[in-house]
Amino acid sequence: MALDGVFLSLIKSELSDSLIGARVDKIHQPSRESLVISFRTVGKGNKKLLLSSSAGAARAHFTDREPENPKVPPMFCMLLRKHIGSGKLISIRQDGFERILFFDFEATDELGDRVVLTLAVEIMGRCSNILLISPAGRVIDSIKRVSEDMSRVRCVLPGIEYTLPPREKRLDPLDFQPEELLSSLESSSQELSKSLVKIFEGISPVVAREAAYFSCRGAERVSNSLSGDEKDRLLYFFKDMKEKLSSRQNVYCVLKERDGLMKDFSFIRINQYGSLMISKDFDSPSALLDYFYSERDALAQTRQRADDLFKLLTSLNERVRRRVSAQKIELSETKNRDEFRIVGDLIMSNLWKLEKGMSEVKLENFYGDGEEIEIKLDPRLTPSQNAQKYYSEYRKADTAEKMLKSLIEKGEEEIRYLESVFDSLSRATTESELFEIREELRSEGYIKSQKQKVKSPKSLPPAEYLSTDGYRILSGRNNRQNDILTLHSADKNDLWFHVKDITGSHVILQCSGAPTDTAIEDAAMIAAYNSSARNSSSVPVDYTYVKYVKKPSGSKPGMVIYTDQKTLYVTPEQEAVEKMAVKK
Repeated sequence: MALDGVFLSLIKSELSDSLIGARVDKIHQPSRESLVISFRTVGKGNKKLLLSSSAGAARAHFTDREPENPKVPPMFCMLLRKHIGSGKLISIRQDGFERILFFDFEATDELGDRVVLTLAVEIMGRCSNILLISPAGRVIDSIKRVSEDMSRVRCVLPGIEYTLPPREKRLDPLDFQPEELLSSLESSSQELSKSLVKIFEGISPVVAREAAYFSCRGAERVSNSLSGDEKDRLLYFFKDMKEKLSSRQNVYCVLKERDGLMKDFSFIRINQYGSLMISKDFDSPSALLDYFYSERDALAQTRQRADDLFKLLTSLNERVRRRVSAQKIELSETKNRDEFRIVGDLIMSNLWKLEKGMSEVKLENFYGDGEEIEIKLDPRLTPSQNAQKYYSEYRKADTAEKMLKSLIEKGEEEIRYLESVFDSLSRATTESELFEIREELRSEGYIKSQKQKVKSPKSLPPAEYLSTDGYRILSGRNNRQNDILTLHSADKNDLWFHVKDITGSHVILQCSGAPTDTAIEDAAMIAAYNSSARNSSSVPVDYTYVKYVKKPSGSKPGMVIYTDQKTLYVTPEQEAVEKMAVKK
């Protein structure tokens, strides 16, 4: 998921259109490796520019997010405020498709003279950096200092002359001669996609793979073994890419895995993954990057904070499943309990034939076809005592069957409950949601109570949506909220939705008994999306009036039974659900 040079050139164009001539308003450094610079533009309102030198997320783009800033600004932030605070941005430069943007600011020095200072944003993986450069071309300071001990290739320290990183000579993907490309391919024995990354400047592996996928129709090819048709298709791919970029008809798309994890992004349509990935388009490169990294980071942070809960739920689920499995084996062993009763009856019917000290006897089975069966006896017991022993075994097996059936039923209910909590946890995105899930598990005895009370974050209300024809729809965020929403908040004539036989949220369509078909379909889609089946198709969703939903006595949070339901099959679509979401 590299931010390549071509994509960076599109960012440069977008930033230049809005920021040239704008003045710096505020500078913040929300984290050790990122900056947010607010600009006052001419006629285009205020704009926030995010710059990051993080190894896995180095980038530059507009942002609408409000990052939390430290109480005490870091030293580099204070330095920038001193030198370019209220400065005027006069140009944004990029050398070819190198992954470096230079922001030139017209500012006033300590003597009151007008000077041009440059903020260089180097987007180069682990070597990414942000540097402030003096008019004389020397480094004033950088967000990351690099000493000789850290790198023998290039030092980045205050006072030294700024030098560009080492650069290999490569072809311009938007301006090259076909002979140059074909000649380079003939001399390479690597896979086509890997060769393209080395031959061209400014294209990422995902673009190179897409070029190879298009030219070879999905087959894998070595660079020097391409057919004439494959070479023609490869040249057409880059010609088409150039035309779309020149006319600004390109697309900005994000690729997500079916479970919601961010996979990659690009400035062209990506087809190489087929139906394995979900694609989402954006109007601008900044909107794409802002969404991609904020969603990815939020998901990663939530998963990190909830890691102990995921481990706990996985362990509990496995433990309960093992217990239920063992109980089912025991239950299967009680199926032959009637044999004990039959043997006891046979002994009692033939007491006159038996005597103490016998270890076995053959008796006619009058319950069957009259065949003789061999019966084991305890020679230490009287015949009557042997019969009572078999009756005792029968009663024990009969009692065990009843108890095991009850235990298995409770165990399977517990598995469903743990899976529902896991589903809620997998969809949690805020600290408040995580806290409520922890409290639910604590109240159910799965987590020990804390000795010291922890201040709880503000509780979030149910997720709110508006159907495409204006009906209000509410969705519970966890099991506790599901109970409150369904059993206390909803009107008895509202419609209640839940995926059939799958873990998910309770969804309420506020309709007072008279919903439209469109509202019902929208609510069913929301129920399917807020469930463990969100990445499936044709998901069955049951719906009924709230008055037909009951909670069994003693059942766990979120567990209900319902009647008079209808079933609707829907395919959840993230974009459609997000459009219906009410943002607060």
